[in-house]
This record gives sequence, C-alpha cells and structure tokens, in this order.
Amino acid sequence: MAKYTDASCRLCRREKEKLYLKGSRCYTEKCALTKRQSAPGQHGKRNSKLSEYGTQLREKQKVKRIYGVLEKQFKHYFEEADRKQGRTGDNLLTILESRLDNVVYRLGFANSRKEARQLVRHNHFTVDGKKMNIPSYLVKPGQTILVKDKSKKSQKFVEIVENNSGKRVPDFLSVDFDELKGSVLFMPTKEHVEIPVEEHLIVELYSK
Repeated sequence: MAKYTDASCRLCRREKEKLYLKGSRCYTEKCALTKRQSAPGQHGKRNSKLSEYGTQLREKQKVKRIYGVLEKQFKHYFEEADRKQGRTGDNLLTILESRLDNVVYRLGFANSRKEARQLVRHNHFTVDGKKMNIPSYLVKPGQTILVKDKSKKSQKFVEIVENNSGKRVPDFLSVDFDELKGSVLFMPTKEHVEIPVEEHLIVELYSK
C-alpha cells in the first residue's frame, strides 16, 4: 500500500501552516515551522502569488495531509460525499472525521493521526467488541472503540494516558480513560475539524 514516507514537518512547511502531524512536538519550539517558515526546497523562499487553481490545489493538499490520505482514496471520498444529500464539502469533512484512525486520535488514544494509524494496524483496538485493524474504517454513531486488555498494560498506552488524559475531546465523542474506551455520539461536522479548512475550494477544484 502506498504511503508518504518523507519527513512530516516538510508538509507543514509546504502549507505554511501547522498541521499537527507530530503530536506534542508541534506545540514546542522544536516545531520545524517555528524554526523555518519557508517552504522546503531551493525555491521555498519565493513568495509567488498563487492562481485560483493553485489556491484550490493547496487547500486540497492541506486536507489530504491533515488526515494522511493519498490522492486515489481522497478522490473516492469526494465522490462518495458528492453522492450524499447535503453540501458536498461538509459531507467530505464528515467522512474524513469518521475514519477510525482520526477517531482514535481525537479520543486521545494516540499522539498524532500517524501514530493512530500505526496502532490501529497493529491490532490494539476493537470496535463494538470486534477486532478492527483498518485505519480507514468509518465509525458510526453508537459504536464503541476499546483498547484491548493486553494493550492497556503496555508502556505505550501508559504514556499516552499520562499525556492525553486531560486533553479536550470534541463533543461528538465521549471517552473513558479509566477503561480506555470511547464512543461516537453523533456524526461529526465541519465545526469539529480542529484546523480551519475552506472545503468549498476543494469542491471547486474537483468540479472543473
């Protein structure tokens, strides 16, 4: 399966915006964007004005990078969002926020979405009591995500609880850090996206 393997911090520098791809490091002075705000590459310091298409493309790339989704799957999500009733852009964000790896991260069971994907793939979670190792699985309202009993005792999850037990959880989720379980209360909306997104630009791009 294809995946991005280059340095995550380059993505934030490319978008000139913090995408919080490396968890707690993004909140410290070690953040690469804090040190160097120019885009990566030999021409990164140029401040060329973006065209309409360029602005739309950058917004799409930003959203893809936030959620760790590559082009083929992202386009599939867009087509699915377009088929649903309601605004396509809002539907797209709802789908992305419903991914299991994102829900695990937003619950505080991982320090970043990248780490959440890895933990899901390594079989640390169940959904409604069933083993689930597919990061792109779309969690539905009423479903419960639980850290497996064996995993709860690992040093990794002990550290995660110490780091994130005080983390604010969005209101479409509920979490119990004592039991290391969480659930989706209702479908997330644009208001639950933690980084400002102009989804209408993505709709305009794909509508060309």
